[in-house]
Amino acid sequence: MRVIHTSDWHLGRSFHQVGLLDAQVRFIDFLVDLVRAEGVQAVLVSGDIYDRALPSPDTVTVLADALTRLVDAGAHVVLTSGNHDSAIRLGFASELLARAGVHIRSSLSGLGTPLLLDGVAVYPVPYLEPAVVGPALGVSERSHAAVLRAAMDVVRDDLGHRDVPGIVMAHAFVAGGTTTESEREITVGGVNVVPADVFDGFGYAALGHLHRPQWVREDVAYSGSPLAMSFSEADQVKSVSLMDVGPRGIVVEAIPTPVHRRLAVLRGDLADLL
Repeated sequence: MRVIHTSDWHLGRSFHQVGLLDAQVRFIDFLVDLVRAEGVQAVLVSGDIYDRALPSPDTVTVLADALTRLVDAGAHVVLTSGNHDSAIRLGFASELLARAGVHIRSSLSGLGTPLLLDGVAVYPVPYLEPAVVGPALGVSERSHAAVLRAAMDVVRDDLGHRDVPGIVMAHAFVAGGTTTESEREITVGGVNVVPADVFDGFGYAALGHLHRPQWVREDVAYSGSPLAMSFSEADQVKSVSLMDVGPRGIVVEAIPTPVHRRLAVLRGDLADLL
């Protein structure tokens, strides 16, 4: 099975008061072409689909068009909500959309129920706010590590009854990851950090939240954002992760995304720079 892992689209974002929607549409064009060219069967988007809880009408139209085109290109699309998204708004009509191949997980409902796609079990886990989901998961500690560990116990229990490869999607700050200036802090005081061993037992953890493409360990990775959103990302090659999932494991290749406007950081005396 061929899968694309991406995240942190932040549709509707601005870069220093310049809108990025045109660049984001260009990325969608690239993604649709990639799905067709590589025969991709599933596109996994691990949270922060929108940049704000109340997206503009133009931004909603861009997402609707993207989902239609990706499904028409032959892929299932799996979306999870991130800390920037409104879980309720993103999850609107999710049961109906699932019939068309768009699978949205934005709540604890169906946490331990995977999407079975061509012999692979995909477990989409949305961003989990401890104060909101803690009681439902039986967790009294208000930390992301505690609620995500409890959620992963539910997911891991289900995977243990299946003889198929498992991929888990999550939106969190995992220990060992490197931040940029463009992420919004989930919480303060360190209680947002989640240890990587939370994802033990899965072939691949497709993470969202951090915007730098990076591997936390050999089976836990951030795809990063498809566009640079701060000057701290000027040296990064933005990409999506193209995965081949088979009986011998998972092979991942980073595919660079289009650069709408290249970033550069210039230092020197003002007169010389001018």
